[in-house]
Amino acid sequence: MKLAYKAYDRSGQPADGAVEAASVDAAKEQLANRGLFVTRVWAGGASGAGSAGGEPKATAAGPRRGGGGGLKALALFMRQLSVLVSTGTPLVEAIGVLGNQVPAGVFREVVLDVRKRVEEGAQLSEAMAAHPRTFDAVCRSLVAAGESRGKLGEMLTRLSILIRQQQKIRGELLGAMVYPVLLIAIACAVLSVMIGFVMPRFEGLFKTLGASLPPTTQALMAVGHFAQSYWWGIVPGLVLSVAGAWVYVRSARGWRRVEWAMVRLPAIGAVVRAFMTARLARVLGVLVEGRVSMLEALALTRQSAGHHLYAEMVARAEEAVTRGEAVSSAFADARLVSPSVYEAVRSGERTGQLGPVLVSVADFLDEDNEVMLKSLMSIVEPVILLALGLVVGAVALSMFVPLFDLTAAGGMPAGGAGGAP
Repeated sequence: MKLAYKAYDRSGQPADGAVEAASVDAAKEQLANRGLFVTRVWAGGASGAGSAGGEPKATAAGPRRGGGGGLKALALFMRQLSVLVSTGTPLVEAIGVLGNQVPAGVFREVVLDVRKRVEEGAQLSEAMAAHPRTFDAVCRSLVAAGESRGKLGEMLTRLSILIRQQQKIRGELLGAMVYPVLLIAIACAVLSVMIGFVMPRFEGLFKTLGASLPPTTQALMAVGHFAQSYWWGIVPGLVLSVAGAWVYVRSARGWRRVEWAMVRLPAIGAVVRAFMTARLARVLGVLVEGRVSMLEALALTRQSAGHHLYAEMVARAEEAVTRGEAVSSAFADARLVSPSVYEAVRSGERTGQLGPVLVSVADFLDEDNEVMLKSLMSIVEPVILLALGLVVGAVALSMFVPLFDLTAAGGMPAGGAGGAP
């Protein structure tokens, strides 16, 4: 029979089409022999993805807007769906019940559209494929694996754990960044007010008293004059600089440089490498445990890597598996992966327990990462406070030192104008 497929070649380019095979497994094996990394195979027409009877497109009936409720809503939905399915609730009924509980919005429309498609006879993974921005390739592959093995509830449970862990890590990272960013923003606002508005008032007082100003005070006065005289150019210049930096970072070349720098920074680099390793290990481990083929699992892991250096590393693993070599050989790069993690992966592969070992490694790394992140923040926050205190204190001293000098020298009249006759 003719089967449509979605796949990627060794360079990472999409290679969609159709193939004649007796079964889905035979089609996957045939495509793997061609050097393709298959992500999905289904009964379809001759034109492959998007053809009549082929895989549903994201533009089919139903919501087309973004990703819906985000990781939090998706994690809750998957967790509740896994409980209902595991207890024997029919799939259509379970999705309908959860859809009615979801608050009105994009995610609810997505859930109700998935329920409609399943009710019309589509597999859950096929219904999810209509909303790729809500249900990514990893999610759909695990669901498809659960459907093919008759263990959908088990796969949904694993998927909910995976999504909740991703949500937890993202929350920890964002929470760790809030306080330092807030401190820096407040310090910049205070310095701007002091230099732009307070210093000019002190300048009038210094001129009236005829005080000689130290170099630091004169420098601050000059900065204040410049800011007052050219604010019309400074503000647009700052806005344009920030916008330009944002556009550059959002570009492929700029983001690759940011990612390269992130893994090589002295203290932050170790944290980034540990988080990225844990993420890859968890995704790949869950896919392997879900009986997804190794090539497909690696292809999905590469797509979800989120970092070009780690995506390239997983691509090397795909090439190694295609050549019949051990998958662990591609994880021997000590610049990206800890040697202890590499040894664990090699041991798990040798004993046939690669999936459980990868998940255990991810759990261990996540625990260490949480402790490491808290320790790093406990160091960074006092350092930021100290640096900001020194800067604000230096500005304050530059304003008040001339007054102290005048008071010590008797240059300020006591009791107002005039003194004792």
